[in-house]
Amino acid sequence: MPKTADHRTHLVLENYIGGKFVPCSRHIDSYDPSTGEVYCKVPDSGKDEVEAAVQAAREAFPDWSARSPAERGQVMNKLADLMEAHLEEFAQAESRDQGKTVTFARTVDIPRSVYNLRFFASSVLHHTTDCSTMDHIGCVNYTVRSPVGVAGLISPWNLPLYLLTWKIAPAVATGNTVVAKPSEMTSVTAWMMCELLEEAGFPPGVVNVVFGTGPRAGDALVGHPDVPLVSFTGSTATAQRITERSAPFCKKLSLELGGKNPAIIFSDADLDQAVTTTVRSSFSNQGEICLCTSRIYVERSIYPEFLKRFVAATREWKTGAPSDPDNNNGALVSREHLEKVRSFVTLARSEGATVLCGEGEDPLVLPECNTGGYFMRPTVITGVAESSRVMQDEIFGPVVCVNPFDGEAEAVAKGNGVRYGLAATVWTRDVGRVHRVARRLEAGLVWTNCWLVRDLNLPFGGMKNSGVGREGGRDSYHFFTEVKTITVKH
Repeated sequence: MPKTADHRTHLVLENYIGGKFVPCSRHIDSYDPSTGEVYCKVPDSGKDEVEAAVQAAREAFPDWSARSPAERGQVMNKLADLMEAHLEEFAQAESRDQGKTVTFARTVDIPRSVYNLRFFASSVLHHTTDCSTMDHIGCVNYTVRSPVGVAGLISPWNLPLYLLTWKIAPAVATGNTVVAKPSEMTSVTAWMMCELLEEAGFPPGVVNVVFGTGPRAGDALVGHPDVPLVSFTGSTATAQRITERSAPFCKKLSLELGGKNPAIIFSDADLDQAVTTTVRSSFSNQGEICLCTSRIYVERSIYPEFLKRFVAATREWKTGAPSDPDNNNGALVSREHLEKVRSFVTLARSEGATVLCGEGEDPLVLPECNTGGYFMRPTVITGVAESSRVMQDEIFGPVVCVNPFDGEAEAVAKGNGVRYGLAATVWTRDVGRVHRVARRLEAGLVWTNCWLVRDLNLPFGGMKNSGVGREGGRDSYHFFTEVKTITVKH
C-alpha cells in the first residue's frame, strides 16, 4: 500500500496503464482543501496517454470477457477485501484530497466503495435473459447479453472513490475492460486502488486509470473511436460536450448530472424528524452531493416554527478541521468552488433575500493551520424569488433556500419549477398524499420521510437536465452489455 504524503512532501501520481504505473511528463497541482496547500502532483494526461490506455484495454478484452461472471466476481471480491483492509488509509487520503471530514470518508465513502464491488460481483450472477416460443411456426426465440468492449468512465470530485467504483464495478463484472478518468482535483484514492489491482488478480489492461483534466484527457477519451460506451457523472454543461463528441460514433452514453432537489414539508409532518433529516440532506459532505436538498418548501401554517427550528439546528452543524471528529463538515473542494458558492449568497442578498445564518452572519473559528482552507458555514436563505438563479441553478455547496407554500398543487408546481429532476423528499403522515405527490414530482428518486436510503438493485438517475439513463443492478447490467435476439427454427 502506498504511503500518503506528509505535510512536507508532495505525492507524485502516475497513470496506471496495462498493469504498470507510467510516469507523465506534465503535471497539475492538486490542493489540500483544508489548508490551501499543494497536496500532490497529478498527471496532466492527453491524447497519447489515453491512446496507450485504450490499446491496453483492447488487448485485455478477449481474455477478460471470456471468463465467467463468477471468475470475474472472485477478483472483484478480492479487491474489495484489500480495500477494506486498508480502509483507514483510504479514508485519511480521501479526506485530505477532497476536504470532507475523515468521519464521513470512514463511514460513507470507503465502505460504499467496497460494497459497490461486492454488490456487482454478486448481482451479475443473478440476471436472467428472455425466451419466447412460437409453436405455430416451430420457432424458439431467446436473448443473450455480451460485454460491449472498452468502457470510458469519468467520475467527479465530490465522492471520488465511491463514484469511481460505482462505474468500474458493473463495467468489469459484465466483462468489459475500462479506461477511467477521475477528477484531477481528487485523484489520490484512485491511484491507491491501482496499487491493489495486481494483488487482487486483475490481469494487466482490464482496469486502466488515466489522470488529467476534462479538456485534455477527458476529451481524448470520449472522442476515441475504440471506446464504444461512456459513463459520466458530473455537470450538465460537461455532459453536453460529451454528447457532441460522442455523436459521430453513436456511443452508448450514461449521464448522471446535476440536481436542484426540493424538500416538501407538509403541516402534518413529524417536525422533529423533518428538521433533523433536512439539515443532514442539505449540508452533508459540505452540500457537495448531487442528491443534497437545495430548496425547502414548507406549508405556510408551520413555516415560522420550521424555520426557527431549522436555523437553530443548522447552527449546531459544525464546520472545521476535517480530522476533528466533532465536526460535521470539512472544507469545500477548491478555492474556485468556494468563491462560486459564496457568489450565490451575495446574489441572493443583492436581490433582497434574507440570510438567516451561515455565510456573513456567523463567525467561523478555525485552527491556525486551517485558516488558508476553503471553509464555509451552512447557510440558510429566505425570500428568494422562484425565478432567481439562486433558486434555479445548482449551487453544490452548503446553501439552502426556504420558502412557504399553500396547498399540494402549489408544492408540486414549485418542486417541479426547475430544469433539473434528480431527487426530491416529501414529509407527510398522509399515505395517500405520499403516493400522489411522489407520482407528480419530476424526479428520478423520491424519498418520503427519509433521505438517501438506497437499494442498489433499483434504478438511480434523473429526469430533464439531470441526466440520461439509469444506474443500478439491472440498469447497469443492461448499459454495460449489448443484447442480441436469436431465433431458432426446429
